[in-house]
Amino acid sequence: MTFNEGMQIDPNRASSGGPGMGGKIALGGGAGGLIVLVLTLLLGGDPGSILGQFTGAEDQQQSQPGAGTPAHCKTGEDANKYVDCRVIATAQSLDVVWTDQLPKQTRTQYVQPNLHLFSGATATGCGNATSDVGPFYCPPDRTAYFDVSFFQELVDRFGSSGGPLAQEYVVAHEFGHHIQNQLGDINRAQRDPQGANSGAVRTELQADCYAGLWAHFADKTPGVGGGPPFLNPLSDNDINDALSAAASVGDDRIQRAAQGRVNPEKFTHGNSEQRKNWFLTGYRTGQVKACDTYSARDLTNPPGLR
Repeated sequence: MTFNEGMQIDPNRASSGGPGMGGKIALGGGAGGLIVLVLTLLLGGDPGSILGQFTGAEDQQQSQPGAGTPAHCKTGEDANKYVDCRVIATAQSLDVVWTDQLPKQTRTQYVQPNLHLFSGATATGCGNATSDVGPFYCPPDRTAYFDVSFFQELVDRFGSSGGPLAQEYVVAHEFGHHIQNQLGDINRAQRDPQGANSGAVRTELQADCYAGLWAHFADKTPGVGGGPPFLNPLSDNDINDALSAAASVGDDRIQRAAQGRVNPEKFTHGNSEQRKNWFLTGYRTGQVKACDTYSARDLTNPPGLR
């Protein structure tokens, strides 16, 4: 999926760099610790609930100096060329889609989440975080956080496609958590934090579905001021890129890579097939009500795909 080259990026939509944080962050655990961090935090976890729970060495981590607002992001051409610009442009596309669809479908006015790009480490309303946690949404400060170097990690470590919609899917998933925050569903994950049918898994799969809903409308919804859509029409390859990203961060795939076996009792995000199917549910239906994972009896076969 490519952006309309004539669309204008608002660089002020994102902040970048890291506020001065300092202090100790528990990082110990080696590669296994990284996998646990990814399982817990990738695509929607709460860093405040997990950082500091690992044993091992504690490292002093200072946030990297930031460049402020990413001023080099100006047009759709930049979004097609630079990953940080793509994240911002995707956020703008999400804003216009949800501004239109959320009140239509739920009678709730959309409130834009904050967007922060960082490198190395940053302070958040959920606690201090490093790049190891991957992208995440923090409910207390209503901010989606991204270290854009993660997208290469998604390819190298998790085997995802490197296509644009694979990256845009990740942004849309985090904004999906913001929609859950607005609709009052985000806390269901914490009340039932793990297991194949847990609230945590249902919360993550719903955010996948909301990402698919955005993709349904992204190439149709007019841009700011009634201009052309931010994104050009989706191709089958685009959808396959998004499905590849969703599958690559399935609990079963990550557990098998880390431990050589799969334990559904420890699931927090859903398996690869479930993540793909719920994204497709949102994409094919374009309906918030079709993303009701909490009522679904069979998380592998969403009603919207039957």
